[in-house]
Amino acid sequence: MLLLSVSELTKHFGPDPVLDGASFEMRAGQKISLIGPNGSGKSTLLKIITGQLEADKGQVSLHPDTTIGYLQQHVELGAGKTVWEEASSALGHLKELSDRSLELANQIADSASLSAKETAELEAQYDRLQHKIHQVGAYNIDHKIDRILRGLSFDDAAINQPVDTLSGGQQNRLMLAKLLLQEPDILLLDEPSNHLDIDATEWLESFLAASEQAVLLVSHDRYLLDKVAQHTLELVNGSIDAYKGNYTAYLVQKEQRLEVQRRTWERQQEEISRLEEFVRKHKYGQKHVQADDRQKKLERIELVDRPRTISAPVFGFPEPDRTGDIVFRVEHLSKAYDHQLFKDLTFDVIRGESWGILGPNGTGKSTLLKCLIGDLEADEGTVHAGTGVRLGYLDQQLSCVDPKADVVDAVRPDHKEFFEKQRRDLLARFGIQDDMVFQKVSSLSGGERSRTALAKIAAADANVLLFDEPTNHLDLWARESLEKCLRAFEGTMVVVSHDRYFLNQVVDHLLVVQHDRFHVIQGNYTTYQTLEQAGLAQEARDTLGNNKSATKSDSVNLKQPKPTKPKPRDESRRTRKFPYRKVPELEQEIAKSESRIEKIFELLSLEQTLRDGELVKKYNQELQEVQSTLEQLYEHLEESLELN
Repeated sequence: MLLLSVSELTKHFGPDPVLDGASFEMRAGQKISLIGPNGSGKSTLLKIITGQLEADKGQVSLHPDTTIGYLQQHVELGAGKTVWEEASSALGHLKELSDRSLELANQIADSASLSAKETAELEAQYDRLQHKIHQVGAYNIDHKIDRILRGLSFDDAAINQPVDTLSGGQQNRLMLAKLLLQEPDILLLDEPSNHLDIDATEWLESFLAASEQAVLLVSHDRYLLDKVAQHTLELVNGSIDAYKGNYTAYLVQKEQRLEVQRRTWERQQEEISRLEEFVRKHKYGQKHVQADDRQKKLERIELVDRPRTISAPVFGFPEPDRTGDIVFRVEHLSKAYDHQLFKDLTFDVIRGESWGILGPNGTGKSTLLKCLIGDLEADEGTVHAGTGVRLGYLDQQLSCVDPKADVVDAVRPDHKEFFEKQRRDLLARFGIQDDMVFQKVSSLSGGERSRTALAKIAAADANVLLFDEPTNHLDLWARESLEKCLRAFEGTMVVVSHDRYFLNQVVDHLLVVQHDRFHVIQGNYTTYQTLEQAGLAQEARDTLGNNKSATKSDSVNLKQPKPTKPKPRDESRRTRKFPYRKVPELEQEIAKSESRIEKIFELLSLEQTLRDGELVKKYNQELQEVQSTLEQLYEHLEESLELN
């Protein structure tokens, strides 16, 4: 059943349109993701659908009696209720049914003074009400509330907490809980995983995927998009292109479409050039009749649009100076405020390693970063920084850039001379250019401020990066650029992030913090998931919780492909990394791998594949594995050519 139809929407904020003929349809139960660069109009589109904004042109049509629930990025709650009471208010209509049922039951119990007819009428009302209650599940109100609140990481203490004492992130989670409890026909979710820890995000993924409601999801979380979405809408330059499947399937189809569009456009441009050249040469010569005919043909050509691509800035950090072998030595570190954040942390960060810190909200991940940089003193334990360490620290508030300064001045490093042209060139690499560099930092969007802060860290020549949620405010394309940049960075990195895809791309160690215990994983987030599923992570937590320390011997290690991160090559060492093999054997294996990659791309282009999200995911996983093997084979071949 068609629930929602959006037709030819146009909306201006100034001379250029934010939406320019945007159209799509939504049917009952469909799960659709809406993606596009920051500022492309995604939130504007949602507000027009809900009636908060009016379109300049176009139409939004809803099926009669269709209900819409909208989760905005920024919300506020009133005071005077606990979290449980505020969540319960979302089910007020069910509470009324339950209360009315109890009232009728009491009246029937006290019906001795009533006539048989009056009693029969009460019993009939009660029976009808019971049927309705069973239909809508009104007897399960408390269970529903408890399941959703706990799924979104509200524990016993938080459930009974007054609403007016909640942080902004907790308020957003409570609003999401209320929206899920209301069960509208269409859920419009604008960045629902903001302020959620990884456990809550994974719970939300499963909840939405299993829900019978239609969902229109705006998110920059690639795993969330892959788990939930069955269709993908790309909003760029004001218009919408539709794709079948989740985000991974979209990437494959997008590349295929671009290739077809590129070839079509290039062929037409070649034809236009050929016709124009003929007209130019023969317009006034003996072949002027043919030239006139070519001119008419030119005028009749319906121009093909140039392929529309989404470009992202190419981030980059300079080659870092060398530090000592041990960058951070953390011993028996503990910190508490009104509750224990972390306790007895012990670990070493070695030069060239990339560490991710993850854990539930409230376990002190940001606090730990502040202890590492020396901004905060721990209650117990010590942090020793190695020699030659020059820190680049990015907090969630982006406080490294002065909001009152012009952008071009805000990135000026403190310890060296850095001329304006150098600063402007650097900012351009991070997508901040033209007149934007002379604006105040405070006037920038969240994504622009984040890129400005990253540019300042690049200007400071840091060799150790400490980032707290660096993907906040960045769209999908900027995140990919940051991932590539950090994989190429040859220094040391410690990053706090709830972005699982990001962690998989950039880290080779994980510190998992859980209040009174912790453990170290040698690997990325996929490694951690594998250990969790195998039950090894729980065993590791129990062991480390008893030992109260995590040195290299305590850490959990599962062999798996690590993120590619270039390391400086020591030319003085000619020892083998790989076992001896003949060059022809390696070349034969390389040919087989390349052939398999071509076959996978062919399979991914088939329509029946693109309709099956699980199959797309399977082929993409195999593609990553074969590409990783191919990289190893090329490296092995290079070594064999040099040393055989």
